[in-house]
Amino acid sequence: MNSPYAGKNPEEWLVVTKALIKKHPLSPQEIKEVVLQSWDDIFQSKIGKRGYKIGQDIYPKPQILGFFLHELIPLEFEKRYPKKWRREISAKDKDLIYITDDNFSIEIKTSSNPQSIFGNRSYAQESLNGKKGKAGYYLAINFEKCTDTCPTPKILKIRFGWLDHSDWLGQASATGQQSRLSRNVENFKLIEL
Repeated sequence: MNSPYAGKNPEEWLVVTKALIKKHPLSPQEIKEVVLQSWDDIFQSKIGKRGYKIGQDIYPKPQILGFFLHELIPLEFEKRYPKKWRREISAKDKDLIYITDDNFSIEIKTSSNPQSIFGNRSYAQESLNGKKGKAGYYLAINFEKCTDTCPTPKILKIRFGWLDHSDWLGQASATGQQSRLSRNVENFKLIEL
C-alpha cells in the first residue's frame, strides 16, 4: 500500500492522520477505554496461590508491563468482536488483526519513556521474507515505571495514527539495535487520544 502521506509536507500530515483515524473501524474513545481497562487489569490481577499483586508485591520492568498490554489489548478486542478482530498468531501478523481488512490491523508500541516510542532497528527497514509490514496503524502507549516508590504507575500518553517504515530512524551505529521517530512524525502522525 502506498503511503497516505506521499507527496505531503509535515505541516499537512495532521489532516491526513485525522482522516485515517476517522476511517478506522475502532473509535478513538473505545481504543482509549480498552487501553486504560487493560492497564487497570494488570494491577488488579493476582499471581500464584498467595495472590501476589503487581505494584504491591511485584514491580515488573517496563518490558513486562508492555508485554501485558500487548496481550490484554488484542485479547479484549477479540472478546468484544470475535468475528472482526483477533490477536496475532504468526510472525507476519500485526499485534491486533482486523479480520476482514488487514489494512486496519494495528501494531502496538509501548514505552516507559514519557514522550517517545521506539522500535527495533528492523523497523527502519522494509519488510522482507513474509515478515509483518512496518507501515500501517500504530497504537503508542507511554507509561510510568512501576517501582516501590511508584506502585501505581499511570498511563502518560495514548496515541493512535499511521506510520510508514520510512518514519523509523535506525541508529547510525552498526551495532545499534533501536529505531526512533522524528519529532514531526510523533507530533503529526500520532494523535493523542
